Amino acid sequence: MAREKKPLPSLAYLQPRCRVSRLIALVGYAGLVLGMLGYNLHGANPVIIIGVQLLPLLIFLPGIITGHVRTHAWLSFAINLYFIQGVLICFQPGRLGYGLFMAGFSVLYFVAALYYIRWSFQAQRVERGET
Repeated sequence: MAREKKPLPSLAYLQPRCRVSRLIALVGYAGLVLGMLGYNLHGANPVIIIGVQLLPLLIFLPGIITGHVRTHAWLSFAINLYFIQGVLICFQPGRLGYGLFMAGFSVLYFVAALYYIRWSFQAQRVERGET
């Protein structure tokens, strides 16, 4: 038995949600990048920090700025590595705050990006005339 298709929401419903979820995703992304840059430059070799930790995030920056939905989708996969790193840092003595910060901003980006991806693709389908 075939499953019935759910009707798509209207554009008036989807567009504000796309804007808000994208804004929250940008806050999570910027917080993670700036926080890693600020925290890790205290006594660490900046070339290593930028090359190993920040470069993978900065590769996605042009697509994130322009709001490209597929870039948000790919970064959602990559951001999980930063979540894992944040959880591992939580278990190091004296670094609980930084680990929670890193894991928290990764989760913030991940959840907001998932909503942005979902609502953006639904909005694209509504604009094409699908029901």
